[in-house]
Amino acid sequence: MPAVSPAFRQAVKQLSDKEKEAIILRAARRDAELYDILRYELLEEVTLEEVYEEAADKIHELLINASGRSLSKALTRALRKAVKEIARFKRITKDPKAEVDLHLYTLRLIFDNFTGQFDSYYKGFYTATARLLLRTLQLIRKNLHEDYHLEYKAELDEFLQQLHSRPKHLTVALPKEFEVE
Repeated sequence: MPAVSPAFRQAVKQLSDKEKEAIILRAARRDAELYDILRYELLEEVTLEEVYEEAADKIHELLINASGRSLSKALTRALRKAVKEIARFKRITKDPKAEVDLHLYTLRLIFDNFTGQFDSYYKGFYTATARLLLRTLQLIRKNLHEDYHLEYKAELDEFLQQLHSRPKHLTVALPKEFEVE
C-alpha cells in the first residue's frame, strides 16, 4: 500500500461530502474486500458473528466440495483457498480470537472428514494441514491470553497426536514445544 502524502490528505479534506461519497461508493464497487470492510465497520447490523459465519460457510464449501482426479491434490488446493479466506476475514475484522476460531474450524473439518487422505501418495495435503496446525499454535501463543492456551489445548493435542501417528515424515518441522508427549 502506498503511503498517503500530506498533499493527498489536504485534497481529500477539500472535497465536498457528495464528492467523498461518490469516491467511496466507486471504490467499494471496484473492490469486494473494501466493500466488506466498509460494510463491517459502518453498518451496525453486520456483526462479527455474521462475517464469521460467511467465512466458515465458504471454507466448508471449499473443503467439502473438493473434487478432482486426485482428491488429495484437490483438498490441498481447497485448503490453500481456505487459508486465504481466513486471511481475508482477518483483514476485514482484525479479531485475533475469531481468526483462531476459523483456523480451528478448518482443522476440525479436516480431521473429521479427510484424515484418510493423509496416507495418500501425495503428501501435500498432509503437509499443508501440519502447517495450518503449526500456524494455529503460533497464533494462539502470540495473540491470545494464556487462558485460551488451556481452552484449546485438548483439541490441539488431539490434532497433533493424529498427525504424529502417521508414518509420513513432515516437510515442516514442528518445534519441540509443540511435540506430543
